[in-house]
Formats: sequence, C-alpha cells, structure tokens
Amino acid sequence: MTSSLPEQDTQTAMPADWIVPDWPAPANVRAIFTTRAGGVSQGPQATFNLGYKADDDPDAVRTNRELLAARVGVPSAWVAQVHGPRVVDAQAAYEAVSAGDPLQADASATNVPGLASTVMVADCMPVLLCDVKGRAVAAAHAGWRGLCAGVLEQAVQALRARLPQDDADAAVIAWLGPCIGPQKFEVGPEVREAFLDAAAPHERDATQAAFVAHGDPVAGKSLADLCTLARVRLAREGVTSVSGGQWCTVSDPARFYSYRRDRTTGRMAALVWRTT
Repeated sequence: MTSSLPEQDTQTAMPADWIVPDWPAPANVRAIFTTRAGGVSQGPQATFNLGYKADDDPDAVRTNRELLAARVGVPSAWVAQVHGPRVVDAQAAYEAVSAGDPLQADASATNVPGLASTVMVADCMPVLLCDVKGRAVAAAHAGWRGLCAGVLEQAVQALRARLPQDDADAAVIAWLGPCIGPQKFEVGPEVREAFLDAAAPHERDATQAAFVAHGDPVAGKSLADLCTLARVRLAREGVTSVSGGQWCTVSDPARFYSYRRDRTTGRMAALVWRTT
C-alpha cells in the first residue's frame, strides 16, 4: 500500500441487503455493491446516497462516504463521471479527490492493494473486473453512451496494462451489477443504430438481439438489454467469464435508487479492491 492511502479502522457491519458479488474472483479480491440501506440521507435520497450531485445535503453524503470506508475497510477512488470511455489510474483519482479536484472519467483501474476502484450508479450498469490471479482490478460506469463508446474495452485494457509484462494477456473476469433492466429501458432508434453501427460483423446478431421493438412502430422505439450489450463488448477483449446482471434498479424501489423511475434520487456505488 502506498503511503498516501490512510489506514482504515476495523470494518463495521454492512447492511444485510448490500450485494456481495458472486463471481469466481480470487480470494484476495473483494467487492461490494451498496443499496439504499444504511445511511443518514433523508427524503428521496434516503438513506445511503453517495452522490454529491444528487440534490442531497453535502454533510449527509460526506457521512455516508465515511460510513462506506469504515464498512469496507478501504478508501474509494471516486471519479467525476461523464458518460464517456475514459479510464484513469485509481491512485491518481484518489489523490485528485483528496485535493478537491476529482478526475473526469467513467472507470478506474489499479494494482495497488487497499484502494477501491469505485463507480456510482442509479440505472447505469456498474461493471467490476479483475484478473484471475488477483493482481489488478477495475470498475466501470457503463450507461449506454459510455458502453457504446468503449468504456468496457478501455477498462479491460487498463487492467491488463497493470499486470506483469510477461502475463499481460491473462484471463479477466467480470461482474455486472444492478442496472435498469431489459423490460424497463425504453430507448429511441438512435441508440439501437449507434450500437449496430459500432458492431463488428460477427457482433451484429447479438447486438440486434439486445433490442426488442416496443410501442408505436412509427416511433421506432425499443427495449434495450444493457447486460447483453455489455457481454458483447467484453467478449471483444476476450472476457467471457461474466457473472451477475440479474437485478433491475427500476423494478425494486425499496432496495435501489433509479433515476429513470424517480428523477430526484440518490446514487449507489460498486467497489472492487485487492487485499495484501
């Protein structure tokens, strides 16, 4: 662990409904997905909002982030998410937030133990990554824009760049966290066309299958499946061991925040880190 990372107190109990990813990660890789439970926020953001841009009391958000660090036992590398493909180094992101100037990015990667690559979501898909030997991790925020622009490919490449040079092509695994589900994510024809235009010839059938016509045929709208689209993009980088993806944020208001459902709402977080 680098000297710039503070040591955390002993972990405190996490709320029972937080999600511990069920994926074949090595023993030294830890991950968690927060839910609405366990915080101090009030109103539409109740209770565990982690986003400063969610129209919440900044003091409540600060307290929730402190609770998060205490519960998981490591600090988070927060980024200022912009729905793009940029990936940054988690250590650099952590130092930038500490200096009050967070980096604009939608993913981070690190091989530093004791520091969590972290993304926030409220319908967009969080994707956690690690190599099968547990030497590097990454977290990506994949809404449709970032996903189409290549944020997952960039995150996998950034992770592999942090592996030993003689094993840079090591197998990588992924976990897909809660996001807007395929029965709730209505999109216009421009979204479908953007993904089809970006698809390689061998990806077109799978990409097409991720969109199901919905509503007035003249409007050309579809229901989109983010998980299917993520699997297509991960496969570009040889990532075929993909877990998760069974939760819909819109359909479970008691457990998950959802911007599509509520507009004024909080933000959840997905974290992945290495232990020493």
